[in-house]
Amino acid sequence: MQKSNIITVAWTGILNTNPATVYISVRPSRYSYNLIKEQGEFVINLTTKNLVRATDWCGVKTGAKVDKFKAMNLHKEKANFVKCPMIKESPVSVECKVRKIEKMGSHDVFIADVLAINASKKYIDEKGAFDISKCDLIAYSNGHYYSLGKKLGRFGFSVKKS
Repeated sequence: MQKSNIITVAWTGILNTNPATVYISVRPSRYSYNLIKEQGEFVINLTTKNLVRATDWCGVKTGAKVDKFKAMNLHKEKANFVKCPMIKESPVSVECKVRKIEKMGSHDVFIADVLAINASKKYIDEKGAFDISKCDLIAYSNGHYYSLGKKLGRFGFSVKKS
């Protein structure tokens, strides 16, 4: 918790369902690279429209020189399975344990097992399911941030009989 940092990662995603596996791509020159490599764990904190300024700022500044939590008024929350903190303001935090590091060129890919997914209760619907449309999540592409959230369909809707 004490030696923690926030890194904004543009390239991340799901690799597998069972076992739940994700990845993040990080340049070896980034301050967080060695923290992740040494600790063998990280947390993916999804980010929102309200956090877009902090997201960008944390991606521009280095944790070697500034405490990003303090500077952006973000709060550390103790994770259940990893030592690094979650960001309390994030609607979803995914606790990850590094399984493998693949050198890819400009970035190395940290392949990790998902140990836990933590979602704020305010984003859970009446059936107990996570409702992503309530989060105001953002995405990053080609140097720009975009809002997400409008439901466009459900798995299988394209082949469902009317």
